[in-house]
Amino acid sequence: MVTTDTNIGFIGTGVMGKSMARNLMKAGYKLSIYTRTQQKAEELLAEGATWYSSPTALSKSCHVIITMVGYPSDVEEIYFGENGILNHVSPGSFLIDMTTSKPQLAIDIANQAKQKNCYALDAPVSGGDLGARNGKLAIMVGGEEQAFQDVKELFQIMGENIMLQGEAGAGQHTKLANQITIASNMIGVCEAIAYAKKAGLDPSRVLDSITTGAAGSWSLSNLAPRMIVGDFAPGFYVKHFIKDMRIALESAEELGLSTHGLSLSLKLYQELEEKGEADSGTQALMKLFA
Repeated sequence: MVTTDTNIGFIGTGVMGKSMARNLMKAGYKLSIYTRTQQKAEELLAEGATWYSSPTALSKSCHVIITMVGYPSDVEEIYFGENGILNHVSPGSFLIDMTTSKPQLAIDIANQAKQKNCYALDAPVSGGDLGARNGKLAIMVGGEEQAFQDVKELFQIMGENIMLQGEAGAGQHTKLANQITIASNMIGVCEAIAYAKKAGLDPSRVLDSITTGAAGSWSLSNLAPRMIVGDFAPGFYVKHFIKDMRIALESAEELGLSTHGLSLSLKLYQELEEKGEADSGTQALMKLFA
């Protein structure tokens, strides 16, 4: 079981990871941190977190290790590399990858963790920077029931809608379904705003009407207002959404499923990336419709 005396390791303190880690600290947990760029962790270190210079050192000192990095290649390096978690973790530890990554990679981590007498969960999240900051993320979990129950109180600090979806990899499959939904929805949000402007309407007033009806969605309520005022700061990076969509498209193809909306959205976001918007928020898609 996890208590406030449990030393928790957190690897990856980007836009969302930083807020997730901070919420754990606010709840009274001792937090150890590793990032490739120490500067990204300075705020948390100033608030009382402990710095480790490598995943190796962190793995040897922490009973629970949470990872929130960028790409599947980063996950592979963090878990399977020479200095990776699985080569140095102590038996009985809990490994929680909250990165959006490949389902098969989650299965591989779980299998290797089991050989080390450890417990692995894939637990990707949805809710963007606001959800992370406010502890209101949706957390989609794959893994064993007992391991999920043992660390559930940590999830409850970072999120609200927390569900065990099945065995290892199920959390990642659920997150990919989430991203497939968002992909087509983002096109609709942009087209709706562009249409409202062309029709001579006040798009903010239009949002007041349509966000509470059948068209309502998280993207419409939270990202459309940013689009209207030209706020394209990242709550979730374009480059990371492209990564997610590529994984989803690959997984869908492996399942023999055609995803036309996903394919179109990926094409548009790749066009946006080519225009230099890789580090903008996903709401920057609006620039293609302006």
